Amino acid sequence: MQQLFSGKLRFKDANGKDYPDWEEKRLNEFCTFFSGGTPTSSNKEYYSGNIPFIGSGNIYDAEVFSFISKEALDSSSAKLVGKGDLLYALYGANSGESAISNLEGAINQAILCIRTEDSIEYLNYILVSNKEKIVSKYLQGGQGNLSAQIIKKLKYKFPCYEEQQKIASYLSRIDTKIEVVNNQITQTHQFKKGLLQQLFV
Repeated sequence: MQQLFSGKLRFKDANGKDYPDWEEKRLNEFCTFFSGGTPTSSNKEYYSGNIPFIGSGNIYDAEVFSFISKEALDSSSAKLVGKGDLLYALYGANSGESAISNLEGAINQAILCIRTEDSIEYLNYILVSNKEKIVSKYLQGGQGNLSAQIIKKLKYKFPCYEEQQKIASYLSRIDTKIEVVNNQITQTHQFKKGLLQQLFV
């Protein structure tokens, strides 16, 4: 990832030619942003609907256990996001983490939704690879919150859209391999545990 995002490792186009030089730009030059809000907790009916309510700890999840109603959405600053939107955690234990949403639902103020016409997968990998730098710079001693203004001003080098897609696809294939291996390790541990139980009964 360090080599890819520094431009040291480059892809070529279908004809074997180099892509154009990378362009350095701030996120607010090509992305749009919004965060949500939380309906008042004193109205229990607001939390008896069927709209998934996504908190900063749920940005990776395909399901949540908190839901709000249409009335709650309309009466608060909660905002709707869709599958494929990029969600960035501003507050909480996972501040600085980002993920591509697996849900259509509403977000609270702890989440920043980022949309772009560029490769959302590539942008997510950029933010993931720079998480530690962002957190160490803006969250002194782990205290405080990130803000939309901080994220909007982040500046990185970006290749053309086609090269972005190639880089994101390459990294995604590696992530898939890692997941397969992790599942194999988990299954092997479970097999060992079961074997030990049978051996020492």
